[in-house]
Amino acid sequence: QVQLVESGGGLVQPGGSLRLSCAASGSFISINAMGWYRQAPGNQRELVAVMTRGGSTNYADSVKGRFSISRDDAKNTIDLQMNSLKPEDTAVYYCNANFLLVSGTFRPYWGQGTQVTVSS
Repeated sequence: QVQLVESGGGLVQPGGSLRLSCAASGSFISINAMGWYRQAPGNQRELVAVMTRGGSTNYADSVKGRFSISRDDAKNTIDLQMNSLKPEDTAVYYCNANFLLVSGTFRPYWGQGTQVTVSS
């Protein structure tokens, strides 16, 4: 069984910062890409940032220069540092990771989501 647990969401004023963390646990061989997605009310879930096992990153245009993704493969964690937050960043943020399972297959998993609200 594989699990992703997020933490770090909350309420912040515009211009503020938050750091989200996601920890993977369970039985797996390795983790390929890890990333963060978000979903605002009435919108589809969208990519925020992703990092491959090799360290390559991809960011949504709307967060470039403000958000930074990092991972620690020794701890199986992925973090998202969010700076200069805007009200339009308000959403539920989900952690996603693609696991190589002990069965030899790849399978993506999602965390339960953490609410980020940017408001004065």
